[in-house]
Amino acid sequence: YSVDPRAIPSRLAYGVGTRLAAALLERHLDEEGRYPESVGLVVWGTAAMRTAGDDVGQALALLGVRPRWSEENGRVVGVEAIPLEELGRPRIDVALRVSGFFRDAFPHLLELLDDAVGLVASLDEAGEDNYVRANGTDDPRLFGPKPGAYGSGILALLESRDWRGDDDLAAVYLAWGGYAYGRGRMGVAAPEAMRRRFGAIEVAVKNQDNREHDIFDSDDYLQDHGGMVATVRALTGRQPKAWFGDSADPGHPKVRDLAEEAARVVRSRVVNPKWIAAMRGHGYKGAFELSATVDYLFGYDATAHVVQDWMYERVTSAYVGDAEVRKFFERSNPWALRSIAERLLEAAQRGLWAEPSPAALDALRSALLEAEGWEEASP
Repeated sequence: YSVDPRAIPSRLAYGVGTRLAAALLERHLDEEGRYPESVGLVVWGTAAMRTAGDDVGQALALLGVRPRWSEENGRVVGVEAIPLEELGRPRIDVALRVSGFFRDAFPHLLELLDDAVGLVASLDEAGEDNYVRANGTDDPRLFGPKPGAYGSGILALLESRDWRGDDDLAAVYLAWGGYAYGRGRMGVAAPEAMRRRFGAIEVAVKNQDNREHDIFDSDDYLQDHGGMVATVRALTGRQPKAWFGDSADPGHPKVRDLAEEAARVVRSRVVNPKWIAAMRGHGYKGAFELSATVDYLFGYDATAHVVQDWMYERVTSAYVGDAEVRKFFERSNPWALRSIAERLLEAAQRGLWAEPSPAALDALRSALLEAEGWEEASP
C-alpha cells in the first residue's frame, strides 16, 4: 500500500530518471567523445517503491521515450516516443537486470518497459539515431531470475571460494539471470539473448536513492551490479564503465565512477573510527557487521575490480591492527576476526590486493592464529 503500482513512474520520478540519464550521458560524452550505444541498468523493487520509479524513468529516458499519464488519476496508460528533434541525441539501447522482488511486485512495469523497447525498435529511424535498431530488434532487453527464484548466485559462489575468475562468475550470473521478461514472456529461458545483450553493454549502472545505505552494507549490490560488470568483462574481455547513480538529492542527481564511490564509502564509514566505535557498542552483532562489511568489500572487488590497495591496507589497520578493536573481537566474537583475516588474506592470494605490505600480511596471519586460539579456548 506504499505506492500505486500503476502510477509508476510518477511524473516526479520520470523527471529524476531523465536527469540521471542526462548525467550519465554527459559523463560518457566527456570521457569518450560519443554516446554509449548500450547501458546496463540494475532495477530493484524496493527502490521503485521508495522513489515511485526513478530507475524505470531513467530506462525510458535513455530510450528516448516518455510515459503517458491519465489526467484523471495519474496512472501510466502507455508510452510515446520523443521526436529525435526534441531529444537531441540518439536513442540509447538498454539491458535491464531486474530483481526477483521487482518481477513479483511490478509485472506490469516489465510489460511497460518491454513496450517501450518495442516502440523504439519499430521506429523508422537510422541506426545512428536509434541504437536499439542498430543492435538488433529480436532480443529481449529485460532479464531476471527464474520465476520463483531470487538473487544472482554470486554470493554463494564467493562464499564457497570455488571460483577461479570472471568466467566462473559470469557462468553463474547468466545461469541465474538468463530469463527474459516482458509482454507475453514472463520468465522465458533466454541465456543466449542475455549473452548478446550483456556483451554489448558499455556502461553498467546501479542507482542509489538515499544515504541510509551504501554499497558495502549489503551483498545485493555486489551480486547484481558487480555480477553485471564481471559478466560483461567475461563476455568481451574488457572492463565496462561501472558507474553509480546518486539521486539522494533528486533535484541534482550525480553519476560517479564505482571506484570513486567505493573510496568515498571506505573513507566515510568503513574505516571511520566513530562508526567502528558504534559497532563495538553492539557486541557480537557489531563484530558481525564489521566482518560482513569486509565480505562485501571483497565481493565487489572480486566482481567489479573497484577496491584499491590502500583500502585493504586501511581496513587491515583499522580492524586487525588496532589493539582495542582486537580486544573487542576477543571478548565479543572471535569468529568475526577470523573471517576478516581469512577474507583479506584471500584478497591478497587472488591478486585483488596486488601489493600488500609485509606488515599487513604479518598482522593478518597473526590475527588468524590468535582468533583460532580464542575459539579453541572458548567453552
